[in-house]
Amino acid sequence: MTDRSYILPPRRLLRISGEDRQDFLQGLVSNDVAKATPDRAIWSALLTAQGKFLHDFFIVEHHGAYLLDAEAERIDDLKRRLSLYRLRARVAIETVEGWAVAIAWGDDALKALGLPDEAGAATPFGGGVAFTDPRLAAAGARLYLPDAAALEATGFAAGDAAAYDRLRISLGLPDGSRDMQVEKAILLENGFDELHGVDWKKGCYVGQELTARTKYRGLIKKRLLPVGIAGPLPEPGAIIEADGKEAGEMRSAVVGVGNGPGGTVGLALLRLEALESGAPLTVGETVLTPLMPDWVALPEKKSA
Repeated sequence: MTDRSYILPPRRLLRISGEDRQDFLQGLVSNDVAKATPDRAIWSALLTAQGKFLHDFFIVEHHGAYLLDAEAERIDDLKRRLSLYRLRARVAIETVEGWAVAIAWGDDALKALGLPDEAGAATPFGGGVAFTDPRLAAAGARLYLPDAAALEATGFAAGDAAAYDRLRISLGLPDGSRDMQVEKAILLENGFDELHGVDWKKGCYVGQELTARTKYRGLIKKRLLPVGIAGPLPEPGAIIEADGKEAGEMRSAVVGVGNGPGGTVGLALLRLEALESGAPLTVGETVLTPLMPDWVALPEKKSA
């Protein structure tokens, strides 16, 4: 039996329409909006003027407008912030009612949706749109649909959010403000460079100066990484120690079996110096083991 699953995460859609929609978003978000087409989705973020995280979202073009999926509990804040920049731009910013955001994964999930194993590839599906996760194809697909029944007709069954979390976390993918502190997190600490969430050639956007300075001056001191967890599950925000010194903070985590990508795993914002030391990482009695995804590029150690 084919094992294909989907969940409806707590996300909602914004629709950005109007003739100035591309120029409007282009001056605000971290990625190149010109790359968001009916055939291609992107991952991007809205930052403070100081380059700190506010919102992340996926963008794809559908029927002459951009669809953005963002955290359901914070979508009104995103809409408000975008509206502050509208001024005389000929754009409309609307919350999409009645549509679902879905995540689908499992055996041949991309093939079943008519998608290639290529990050960001998009195609029409079920009256809406489906696209391969633009961060990593291994994370499956995201869909914007007027009716999630189209997924079940294609052989997908309603799945367990914890099962998807195990996949997401083992791949090192952040989930919005669960893993990135609002007005504090820096994009490059959270994988936005390697995961195609920043375009370095697009020109100015809000927070660009600090983001570029962080990259080109090598100012990254922490990284969000998956960790295997042996012991009681740490709470989000719990302080991680190494040799009695603060080494980072926990983010989201999920219970499993064993100590590895298929077991109990979490995301942790870890100090690079703690990783380099090789000292055990602990939260109380719990021991954390860094799990290094292939896509992560840590800075090279400086020679003495």
